[in-house]
Amino acid sequence: MAHVPVLLKEVVEAMAPRAGDVLVDGTFGGGGYAKALLAAAECRLIGIDRDGDAIKRALEVARSQPRLIPLQGQFGDIKQLLASVSVPAVDAITLDLGVSSFQLDEAERGFSFMRDGPLDMRMGQAGPSAADVVNQMDERDLATIFFRLGEEKQSRRIARAIKERRLKSPFTSTLDLANLIEETLGGRRGSRTHPATRSFQAIRMFVNDELGELARALEASEEVLKEGGRLVIVTFHSLEDRMVKLFMRERSGLQGGGSRHMPEKADEARPSFEMPSKKAIEPTDAEIEANPRARSSRLRVAVRTAAPPMALPVATGVDLPDLSQVEASS
Repeated sequence: MAHVPVLLKEVVEAMAPRAGDVLVDGTFGGGGYAKALLAAAECRLIGIDRDGDAIKRALEVARSQPRLIPLQGQFGDIKQLLASVSVPAVDAITLDLGVSSFQLDEAERGFSFMRDGPLDMRMGQAGPSAADVVNQMDERDLATIFFRLGEEKQSRRIARAIKERRLKSPFTSTLDLANLIEETLGGRRGSRTHPATRSFQAIRMFVNDELGELARALEASEEVLKEGGRLVIVTFHSLEDRMVKLFMRERSGLQGGGSRHMPEKADEARPSFEMPSKKAIEPTDAEIEANPRARSSRLRVAVRTAAPPMALPVATGVDLPDLSQVEASS
C-alpha cells in the first residue's frame, strides 16, 4: 500500500514552519512530513534516516527541492549529524517512531509476516538481524524481550518453543517464525490480530535499539533546539509514548513525585521546555478509517525555553539483554 503519513496536518501545525527556519525530520521514511513542511514555508529541512532506501528517496526529492538536505544516520546522533553540515541549532524537530509502509510492505526487509521474506528487520541494514537474535539469544533473554517490548504474556512459552525448534533447524524466514508462534499459542482463536504480532514487534524494537535511540534523540533535542524551537513526536507504542511524555513533563517542571532521574533540588532548575498541552493529540475516527495504521498513534509537542539544557540522562525504563552478545551472520 502507498505510504500515508500519520497525523500529517497536526504535525505541520505543531512544527509551525516559517520562512528561513531550519527544520529536522529525523525519520524521513517516505518523505510525507518533509514534503508537506517544505510546501508550507520557504524553510530548509534536514531529512535524516538510517535506512539507505529512505535516503535514496530523499535524494530523489532533493533533486527538485534543493531546500531538502538528506543525511543518512541514526536520529539519536542528531547533534553530530547537524554538525556535519555546519548547523549548530534548529527551529523544530519531528520524529515519527513508526515503521514506514515501505519497510512493512517490502517482503525482503523482513519486518512483516504478511508476505514471506528473510527474517531481517534491520532499519539500517547492518548489524545483527532478527534471525541472528532468534537463533542465538538465550531462552531467558528471548522471553524478556517478548515480555518487555511486546508485552507478550506467553513470552516464556514462545521462547521455549523457539529454542526447541532451532536445535533442529535455524529460523530464516518471517513466515517460519510466525507459524511457529501461532502453533505454540494454539492459533488465532477468533482474534483479528495474528498471535505473532507482539513478538515480531518486540524483536524489531530490540534489533534496532529503538528505545535507546529515542532516549539519545530526546537528550540531543534539548541541546540543538533554539529558544522557541518545537519538538514534535509521533509514537505508536506505549513504552515510547511513556518515555516522550515523561521527558517532556520532566523538562517542563510538571513531573511530580520525585523522579529518580531528577536532582534533589529539581525545583531550582529552570524548565528547558514548556508543553502547549499536557494531553497527546490522537487521530480522528476519519483518519483511522482511512489509514488503520494510525490507530495507536499519539502526537506530543514541547517548546524549547531560553533555559540551559538540564543535561539529565533519559532512561528507557526497560532493562533489556545486551544486543552485543549476538553475532551478525551477514
